[in-house]
Amino acid sequence: MIVDPIVTELRLPTRLGFEKVAMYTAASVAELMGFSPDRVDDLKTAVAEACINAIEHGNKLNENLGVVVTLSIEDESLEVKIRDQGAGVHKVAHVPDIDRKMAGEETPRGMGMFLIQALVDEVEYVSEQSGSYARLVIHLNAEARTD
Repeated sequence: MIVDPIVTELRLPTRLGFEKVAMYTAASVAELMGFSPDRVDDLKTAVAEACINAIEHGNKLNENLGVVVTLSIEDESLEVKIRDQGAGVHKVAHVPDIDRKMAGEETPRGMGMFLIQALVDEVEYVSEQSGSYARLVIHLNAEARTD
């Protein structure tokens, strides 16, 4: 039983490709915790997408800025925070239509936040003065989910 969360932190450059470092680190931690291979794959996709969003949209590809990924391990859950130094997430004005995107009638971009929400048990986007972060949580037990 873990009393206090075990926390590990990664500092990544704002450069596409480094999302894989966060993705594989989160996957390794989830595997150690006993998550199923399918849940590990969901987490990998969600973490990679959140990191790409932080790099592209948060830090606007500015290599002078960084991305910090914090993994907090508890008994029944894994929390991953992806923090950038950007202005934060703004309200999405247009809800993407997956059918229109698949038909080529809309750009394939813009589905990341919806994809993340579908893959993890909890997701939160927070904007602060010093930047913003995405907080992703997956639970070991399906009953712990807050859908």
